[in-house]
Amino acid sequence: MAAVAQCVRGALRPRLPLLSVALRTSPRLLCAATQQKNTGQNLEEDQSQSQNEQKVEPSSAEKLLAEEKAKLEEQLREVTEKYKRALADAENVRQRSQKLVEEAKLYGIQSFCKDLLEVADILEKATESVPKEEIKEENPHLKSLYEGLVMTETQIQKVFKKHGLLRLNPVGAKFDPYEHEALFHTPVEGQEPGTIALVSKIGYKLHGRTLRPALVGVVKEA
Repeated sequence: MAAVAQCVRGALRPRLPLLSVALRTSPRLLCAATQQKNTGQNLEEDQSQSQNEQKVEPSSAEKLLAEEKAKLEEQLREVTEKYKRALADAENVRQRSQKLVEEAKLYGIQSFCKDLLEVADILEKATESVPKEEIKEENPHLKSLYEGLVMTETQIQKVFKKHGLLRLNPVGAKFDPYEHEALFHTPVEGQEPGTIALVSKIGYKLHGRTLRPALVGVVKEA
């Protein structure tokens, strides 16, 4: 037994210096571990602060982008409205121009028609001035002349109608200041006041527009 105890002490003796060394160096190891721990905490805090700053920066950038987007959308709306108004104005100008061209085609001949109306009036008066009782076979020259005047008057009225020029012979019709011009007012028995009793000069309309009003006598109350 004494031999065994001596042998155990001999085995433990070489390890005692190592244990003492470990005890002496343990405070340094603990200090280094503490510093590493503190350093790790500081790094984590710095990273957390950096992440917070990164989170703040994108939020302000997003706000600026949202404001810029709102401005651009407002500008787009204004430009779109101006574009629509410009299109509407252009369409109105086109329609007015087209209407003017169509009216020019329809009424461009009205000055020429007015001059021809005088010719038609003369033909009408010439045919009316021929005594009907004198138009006989015994008077072939007068008969041929009368028939020629009637044919000419009929043909000129066909030409007028072809170009939209129509006669206004409103005997018995209601007086219309847009189509008729009253020369006098007179009471006429059996006729309603305000109607036309006499047409002194035939009127004409060109494509529905009065070119020359009819000169008329209007019935008034007795």
